[in-house]
Amino acid sequence: MSLKKRIGEAQVALMLLTRLPAGRIKGEAPQLAEARWAFPFVGVVVGLLTWMVHDLALEVGAPPLLAAVFALAGLAMVTGALHFDGLADYADGIGGGRDKDHALEIMRDSRIGSYGVLAMIVVSGVWVFSVSAAAPTLPAFLGAAVLSRAGMTGLQEALPPVRPDGMARMAAGRSCEARAVLIALAVLALLFWPVPLAVSAIVICVVGWQARRRIGGQTGDVLGAGQLLSESAIWAVLACLV
Repeated sequence: MSLKKRIGEAQVALMLLTRLPAGRIKGEAPQLAEARWAFPFVGVVVGLLTWMVHDLALEVGAPPLLAAVFALAGLAMVTGALHFDGLADYADGIGGGRDKDHALEIMRDSRIGSYGVLAMIVVSGVWVFSVSAAAPTLPAFLGAAVLSRAGMTGLQEALPPVRPDGMARMAAGRSCEARAVLIALAVLALLFWPVPLAVSAIVICVVGWQARRRIGGQTGDVLGAGQLLSESAIWAVLACLV
């Protein structure tokens, strides 16, 4: 596999998961299914930028809680609030759906319901208060961003797509490269960051189990919800370990 193709796949992943400029892809663009191995590495960029906002806020004298609020705002801007939207839609669908078809219909609706609003308030609150209490350094920001996006790739590997269209369908299939990245990251985290790894894995497994039971598989909203819930859980555990 050529380096040029790998770079193109990384660009596709960056374009999908962030609002950052990724440059032009020369020739035919890689398929999303080929690019999902790079999702965790997009977390490196997102984690770095979020840490920069947080660190800058602290440097200019902001208290830890306010710095965490600025960091969350920076995260939302970098990602285009993609995962927040996924969490809200997922919460509305799972919370208000009578059955699979009704849940999917609610999740496709662009309007946010009470379950979605409550989920965003609670998860954002957990994120902000946990980051402010954990007093994290750059490695923690990188680790949380990478592991939570690895969870997205894991959900794609484990669950079939539900819809005939959308991101989940475009990324359908199995990827040896994605599995190799997941295994490598799991080994590294097991050696150096075992508790956050365990928490992230538990959250992803719960989201995957619930999505499989309620709607039969994964959608883009499932992936977004899994990412944000996983990242917030990691911060909560780090705050408790301080």
